[in-house]
Amino acid sequence: MKLNEFLEISILLDYYRNLLSDKQREYLINHFEEDLSLTEIANNNGISRQAVYDNIRRGINQLKEYEEKLGFHQKEKKIYSELMGLKEDFTVERLDEIIKKLF
Repeated sequence: MKLNEFLEISILLDYYRNLLSDKQREYLINHFEEDLSLTEIANNNGISRQAVYDNIRRGINQLKEYEEKLGFHQKEKKIYSELMGLKEDFTVERLDEIIKKLF
């Protein structure tokens, strides 16, 4: 897994972890936040490495689906971009435009 994808999954996990099944959430947190290998997770849970892999893969797909449907991360990135632009060239009018877009 490439670093960009790893970071994306970690971010999406922050947004949508509570929408995952208990096992998906646990395995994704173990893997992406606690940096455990698939083998370590399997050993800790008394299951096969393949079962861990399958649960993580399904969890990743779920996270991507949630982002596609709900778009919380995309919205936050857009707000960040707008605010950075405002920081570079502040005017009250631009601030008002951003506020109107948000609410």
